[in-house]
Amino acid sequence: MSNADLGPLVITRRSGSEPIRANGEAVGRLGEFWSWACSDLANNTMRGVLAEYLVATALGAAAGTRTEWDTVDIRTPEGWRVEVKSTAYLQSWAQSGASNVQFGIVPAAGWDARTGTTSAEVLRRSDVYVFCLLHHQDKQTLDPLDLDQWTFYVLPTRVLDERCPGQKSIRPSSLKRLNPLESDFTGLQKAVAACAEGTL
Repeated sequence: MSNADLGPLVITRRSGSEPIRANGEAVGRLGEFWSWACSDLANNTMRGVLAEYLVATALGAAAGTRTEWDTVDIRTPEGWRVEVKSTAYLQSWAQSGASNVQFGIVPAAGWDARTGTTSAEVLRRSDVYVFCLLHHQDKQTLDPLDLDQWTFYVLPTRVLDERCPGQKSIRPSSLKRLNPLESDFTGLQKAVAACAEGTL
């Protein structure tokens, strides 16, 4: 196998109707796997992926596919680089009380999915952070697909770099002291644009 054969795969968007095959015979469908693997939207992993999708949708950047472990979560048609963080009071497992909510903001080394290389430089590589809080606190009616249960906070990355240069995490109360733009889903595009274009 030559190195020319080891470049990044070209990932095309799937519909869910694709067959899972054994000996040439369909034994299931991709959509059935998705339902099996991804229905728990309240766990930390899937909630985070859903939050990325919601922000990408609001920004008109969800036409392709998600890139795992890219240097930023979303690249918009305008060229904005957006980092998405999520947290929630409620989890899918049994809880003795609501979770202490906080967002990760640690600067990191960057891994480039296109080249398979890691930059040793530790920094925040986005233009904008979008903090997604699933604020709903009634477990029996929790529904991450109901966007009225989310609050979004948008902040230029430079504010984090100036005010929280080496900080690893931030609570919503501390985040609010940085004066982010608070938004619902319908206002996300306008809020991100204001932060990315420096009009905040």
